[in-house]
Amino acid sequence: MREILQRHSFSIAFLVLVLGYVILFTGNKGEIQRLDGFTMGTSYQIQIVDMPRLRSSEEVIADVSELLNNLDTGIFSTYAANSELSRLNRHGINDPFLASQQMIEVLLLAQSISEQTQGAFDVTVGPLVNLWGFGPVIQASDSVPAQSSIDEALASVGYRALSINASRSEITKSKDVYVDLSAIAKGYAVDELAEYFDQLGVENYFLEIGGELKIKGLKPGDESWIPAIETPVDTTSQIYDIFFSRGEEIAVAGSGDYRNYFEQDGVRYSHEIDPRTGRPISHSLAAAYVIDASAARADAMATAYMVLGLDASRDLADQQGQAAYFIYKADESGFSDYVTEEFAVYLDTN
Repeated sequence: MREILQRHSFSIAFLVLVLGYVILFTGNKGEIQRLDGFTMGTSYQIQIVDMPRLRSSEEVIADVSELLNNLDTGIFSTYAANSELSRLNRHGINDPFLASQQMIEVLLLAQSISEQTQGAFDVTVGPLVNLWGFGPVIQASDSVPAQSSIDEALASVGYRALSINASRSEITKSKDVYVDLSAIAKGYAVDELAEYFDQLGVENYFLEIGGELKIKGLKPGDESWIPAIETPVDTTSQIYDIFFSRGEEIAVAGSGDYRNYFEQDGVRYSHEIDPRTGRPISHSLAAAYVIDASAARADAMATAYMVLGLDASRDLADQQGQAAYFIYKADESGFSDYVTEEFAVYLDTN
């Protein structure tokens, strides 16, 4: 019931924000025009410098609302009973499911990243997340599940159980897996927003959904957009570092284990569950930030890095030439970091 009430309050807030931001979307040329709202169980923020010439502010707002609502409740939501993903999860085994282009694209990318990370990223991890009390089902108390329960949940996990036939737009399940795309769908939605504004000829924007970003061009005055990297602590937000978009078109995503966890007998259990072991991560990596051309890929890779841990993530990022920023627990007194060469260039103002 709590989740339903949250979703309703988000919808009401969005309607109020739409009315309020019509005025802001008709500002003077050279100013940042902004639209805020809610989607996918989180907030979004759109900042653009150059208003589209082919669409009015009211049309832009309506387009954005329709696009995000379709991606959320229409396709990727696990809470909307009639969403495409909910129907896929209910669909029978060995019976091809006719899927949308968006679903096919996201699952193909997800499977590619699962292979690259040797299963550290897995969109079928949901049963384990629920078992450990981090899913949508409200738990009466936080507790460590028995190994037998973990083994049972592991039997229902495995990205290879999804067979994707892109030419026929079909997805077939070889066993009864539960797909949750929360670690990639927000990034994909950001990419779709970026494509929409690109088609309208917008050259300068800052798009964000739940912390996943797509940035293009510059702010007024030819200044770089300056995103912040958060210190991985569960207290008031603190800035750990900043970087500069340098006028480029980049996507940014981050993941961490420092806000959603429980403790039992002095042991801290993170919401980041390793789909290969069925257990929460227990290494020193506290946060991972990724810069990529695709927000969907950055979103998924940030999650995968958090599961892999510092050493394996560092090796994979260096091997792939990935722009990545890793913050890890150096000792009891604080953090240290590892930054790949590809990310380091964005720490420089020049």
